[in-house]
Amino acid sequence: MRSALLVAVLVAAGGAPVSVSAQVTEPPVEAMSLLGKPLRRPALSPNVEAVYEKNLASARAAWERTPENADSIIWLGRRLGYLGRHAEAIEVFSRGIALHPKDARLYRHRGHRFITIRRFDAAIQDLNQAYALVRGRPDEVEPDGIPNPRGIPISTLNTNIRYHLGLAHYLKGDFAKALPFYQEDVAAAVNPDMVVATSHWLYMTLRRLGRPAEAAKVLEPIGADMDIIENGAYHRLLLLYKGQLPVDSLQGPSGTRDAVQDAGIGYGIGNWHLYNGRRAEARRVFEQVLATPQWGAFGYIAAEAELARASGRRGSANDRGN
Repeated sequence: MRSALLVAVLVAAGGAPVSVSAQVTEPPVEAMSLLGKPLRRPALSPNVEAVYEKNLASARAAWERTPENADSIIWLGRRLGYLGRHAEAIEVFSRGIALHPKDARLYRHRGHRFITIRRFDAAIQDLNQAYALVRGRPDEVEPDGIPNPRGIPISTLNTNIRYHLGLAHYLKGDFAKALPFYQEDVAAAVNPDMVVATSHWLYMTLRRLGRPAEAAKVLEPIGADMDIIENGAYHRLLLLYKGQLPVDSLQGPSGTRDAVQDAGIGYGIGNWHLYNGRRAEARRVFEQVLATPQWGAFGYIAAEAELARASGRRGSANDRGN
């Protein structure tokens, strides 16, 4: 589909106005949603896009200097992903895997991008490979591509592998398969941000498995005074589940029922309604999540997966080759 014509009026040498029209295409489709909707490359604010493009140019220059270096390949792929160029990022990681088939980082990052484009089976395959490659090896801090305000990386390679592997199973509705990865991740967490991020998915997984007593134990270490750097949304959701925050306080500045502004928080609230038996309310919130433009966010993908399962769809259209 094409957008409306843009008309520019130029002043010719003789002073006569000349009308020139040009067609502007919509952003390219990066994936198909689980509901069969084309997902187009997201629009970024001019300031953010300028920073991301500058970072990409630096990463590309480093890759051109050392095209077979694993770090150069990883950063080129990551920078493409931040710009929403997921197909290109996956291609870069794939070339890197061909060169470095024993580098778990490449599988970890390609697996992440497979989740983004709804290819959950491919993500699980990659992340299982990464999980096998790091088993028994010392963990390492994973540098941030988009640093938090304190400039302190909060996650590690091993935790991110487990986190995304659990997520891929969760998004498929295979909660029992997701469970051990979240349990392992919570046990290995070394800072409050890691604790709340994985505890959130572990809690929801246990509730969806009908194990509320075990889920309640996940909430015991969670307190309002935790020093959270960047996972504030997960922290607030856990306090909601614990009964220490009202739901309206998480639903945007107006506190209205229709104020879903963050896909992650929206999904958490919708899922909270779902496992407490309020299916109609859950569906309403999931649909609000899908009305946001945040289709690459994990909460958006999870809400989409819930609605797809409710409509009788299963798995990812992309993994089925459609």
